[in-house]
Amino acid sequence: MENQHRFALALHGGAGTITRTSLTTEMDREYRQALQQALATGFQILRQGGTALAAVEATVVSLEDCPLFNAGRGSVFNKRGRHEMDAAIMCGKTLGAGAVTGVRNVRNPILLASQVLHHSDHVFLAQPGAEEFARNHGITFEPDEYFYTPQRYEQWQALRDSDVYMLDHSETQEKKFGTVGAVAVDLQGNLAAATSTGGMTNKNFNRIGDSPIIGAGTYANNRTCAISCTGHGEFFMRHVVAYDISCLMEYKGLSLTEAADLVVNKKLKEQGGEGGLIAVDATGQVALPFNSEGMYRGSWVQGQEPVVAIYQE
Repeated sequence: MENQHRFALALHGGAGTITRTSLTTEMDREYRQALQQALATGFQILRQGGTALAAVEATVVSLEDCPLFNAGRGSVFNKRGRHEMDAAIMCGKTLGAGAVTGVRNVRNPILLASQVLHHSDHVFLAQPGAEEFARNHGITFEPDEYFYTPQRYEQWQALRDSDVYMLDHSETQEKKFGTVGAVAVDLQGNLAAATSTGGMTNKNFNRIGDSPIIGAGTYANNRTCAISCTGHGEFFMRHVVAYDISCLMEYKGLSLTEAADLVVNKKLKEQGGEGGLIAVDATGQVALPFNSEGMYRGSWVQGQEPVVAIYQE
């Protein structure tokens, strides 16, 4: 086991007002199965000696391909009835990162973000330039119909003639912040983080949230941790949440759990910021804090059993 570390993976599929009464038994089962499938996909890569970067990418692709989550195929509709998607991925070893925002018809935005990381001198691309870059690098596009889901369409129909935007939720007074993400540490002790989202229903003016912004919704640094956030993006951007946790670890000496808890359950909460995040450090410690009623989440640490959860435990 020389030069080998304990590998670990964590994922999320969004946070918000997610209670046992808000999901049917069937929906609960479907969400858990989707989380377990994505978790197994990334964990298998780590178990075979693959990189943390490859593991988080594959995990997020699995979640993007599932219509239950507001990313990729299940993305919400914007003001004009289109899908505008954001994604980011970061390597903790090199601090290299790739991010895209506002992309349309891209089947897997996280794969595009990965191409930006590996094959561009830039970090952050926006459409239509990001889409041109995607075509130049063989990224798969899909027609509008691929991204259509009845639930998302109904959400948009209820708001399309108003100036109201809606965080991803299924009932009028219930909020679910729709983002997916994954963090991992591999056998070499390298960290990585990835996040993908369809944004807000009926969002206008090409609104961008925290997910594709390095340091706000996504961050990875081998010296500290890897983070992927989900919540009300405006708060996560203002408080530079992902980087703040890393800084608390690097400069204040806090543990991963202490830093994540302080930011999510104190700093964010005091400002009215709702949501949560997933985090892992180089030792394989995992933290999954959230201050909302629920968060679709899962983790799998080497030598332990996989864990998938939805509600406040």
